[in-house]
Amino acid sequence: MLITTTPPTEDLAGQFYPQPHYFQNQRRIKSLVACYITVEKLCDRLQDLPLQFQNSQPRPWKPIDWQAINYNQIISINPEVFLSVLMGALDTEAPIRGYTQTSRQYLQNLHPQMARFVGGKVDENGELTELGLWEKEERQHTPALLKIYQQLTGEKITPTLRTVRGYLPTDDPHEDLYRHGLHRVATEYGATCLYLWLMAHTTGTLQDVLEELVLDEINHMTKFWGFGVWAYPDTGLLRIGRTLIKTRHQNYMRNNLLRTLKRMMATLKWDAWSLNNKATFIFTFTYTMQRLWVWHSSLTPEYLQSLFGD
Repeated sequence: MLITTTPPTEDLAGQFYPQPHYFQNQRRIKSLVACYITVEKLCDRLQDLPLQFQNSQPRPWKPIDWQAINYNQIISINPEVFLSVLMGALDTEAPIRGYTQTSRQYLQNLHPQMARFVGGKVDENGELTELGLWEKEERQHTPALLKIYQQLTGEKITPTLRTVRGYLPTDDPHEDLYRHGLHRVATEYGATCLYLWLMAHTTGTLQDVLEELVLDEINHMTKFWGFGVWAYPDTGLLRIGRTLIKTRHQNYMRNNLLRTLKRMMATLKWDAWSLNNKATFIFTFTYTMQRLWVWHSSLTPEYLQSLFGD
């Protein structure tokens, strides 16, 4: 669906370039990361977590004019590749119920409030009686991506619900939660970077939708990250590396990670990406992590204890 419109001079990513080169794309990415990944905004999202324990309220989205989405709002990405990225995002977003219930099980006995935040409540038969706030917010993402796909192509698609790796406890629940938490933070970080990268390569209403996804992913990543630093104050790069390498499920995890990586590369049609796209995608991940690490350094034990207690 091609609609001729006057291109903007600026959008949410700053200066608009109809056919940007690498450094112009990089400038847009830096502008977005500098806007959304700040110490003040991340601390605000983390300080919101204990409030949500008491009275959970989903973050409302701004109104979206879905009919206004069109191919002209895609910048510097082959439309076929853009659709493949949408499919890859759907592949990750769709099985949200599996994610939330697995996380709830790892948290249930160690921190019931956080367990309720991510996975809600279940009755004595294991039936879900209340949705967690994380699921309430994340479950908006799949319909949004489906609407984008349909508006661009005129086709309705049904996402394939993958089987999520379930709850696999050992005799050390604290280490189980630590390992699971690392994976959860990494997933939210990856989604944050993907949607920031897509925002830099879109404009108009399409960019507005992606902003809502970015805001949700940053919110959840920040809460999981900060909670994890509070729960495991002795964490660090050495422990993270040791946890990823030395695990009871080492072979399974290594094979699973390789399969996941190959599947995602194929789904995203990585081989069809331009060099510009690949370079800016990698830059988004590294630049975002630099900004996150500055915030991480501000998470002192005193500050975290003021939020969550001892």
